[in-house]
Amino acid sequence: MANFGNQVQFQKYRTMQNPDPHRLPVVYEEWERKARDVLEDGPYYYVAGGAGGGKTMNSNLNAFNQWHLVPRMLRDVEERDLTVNLFGETYNYPVLHAPIGVQSIIHEEGDLGSARACAEMGIPFIASSASTEPMETIADEMGEAPKWFQLYWNKNPDVTASFLERAESSGYSAIVVTLDTHTLAWREYDLKNVYLPFLMGEGVGNYMSDPAFRAKLEKSPEEDPLSATMQWTELFGNPGLTWDDLSFLREHTSLPILLKGILHPDDAKLAMEHGVDGIIVSNHGGRQVDGAISALDALPQVMDVVQDKLPVLMDSGIRRGSDILKAMALGAKAVLVGRPCMYGLAAAGEEGVHEVLQNMLADMDLTMGLAGVKSVHELTPSHLEEYQ
Repeated sequence: MANFGNQVQFQKYRTMQNPDPHRLPVVYEEWERKARDVLEDGPYYYVAGGAGGGKTMNSNLNAFNQWHLVPRMLRDVEERDLTVNLFGETYNYPVLHAPIGVQSIIHEEGDLGSARACAEMGIPFIASSASTEPMETIADEMGEAPKWFQLYWNKNPDVTASFLERAESSGYSAIVVTLDTHTLAWREYDLKNVYLPFLMGEGVGNYMSDPAFRAKLEKSPEEDPLSATMQWTELFGNPGLTWDDLSFLREHTSLPILLKGILHPDDAKLAMEHGVDGIIVSNHGGRQVDGAISALDALPQVMDVVQDKLPVLMDSGIRRGSDILKAMALGAKAVLVGRPCMYGLAAAGEEGVHEVLQNMLADMDLTMGLAGVKSVHELTPSHLEEYQ
């Protein structure tokens, strides 16, 4: 949509004479506060918290402050282009909904509410292996709208293969393999609150509906849900994986494969050598390694190795439109947005997710034009200056 930001902005200003006192927030921090108001400690900190003391979460946010946009003037930005092409598909915006599990703990609409919001906007929704709703239910809800599937590679090859085959047959168009969560990190708030939602049967919908997983149970999940959940705890995560194991994925899907969690340039090189189709520079939003390099700081190092030979996406720390522009100027083809969507979901379900994404993209579009950039494809490091 041309000049998306202007349209969204004017829609809000048109209510000036009669503003809705219950209107949804515009300010990101207010979304987070609304989520805090409606969520119990367990669910809230499961989303808002991170590994250890939260150093990586803070680094992700601070990294964006180290780069300053340098606006250019008289560049004819009357008509602006936000579209991106990934794996042969053109998307309206350079934003995807990050894979986030157990959304059912955030709001009763859960994964389906988020998926519907993305479908309405044409934003690819990355369904998580750890969704409470099975991947087929999410796919049916979205129809022909763009959707990718995120894989947590478990210890059982039959279940892993089944997940891949189910995703492809359900209409997902890419596989995002999360590498940095082969075991759960030391998360102080989750431990303090004694809160792990999987043990309550949340976030295991893909397992409980999977024929390969069910075949290994003495009783069905419907008959003995506790035993099924305990079986899940034995399978989740696979710390024994190596680069050589990537060939297994290609044997079981023809979809593009992206590796999520790459931070070191040598790992980016290995990813290319092993024939993956894309890379997502990410530190899991600071949820896995306390004190890790920020994703934005890692991005230029990865780009130096990749040199546009395959698409590089980025997540971890995206909060506003200018953050998207900075990430793309440093080489990302698109970004994934996570926590802001969950705060929107907590506050207002599907409508909240839609509002968060809409506002972020409007902010991005207007900021891009004001910076003198007509298309996201024009963004380069020359549009930035690093703070010294």
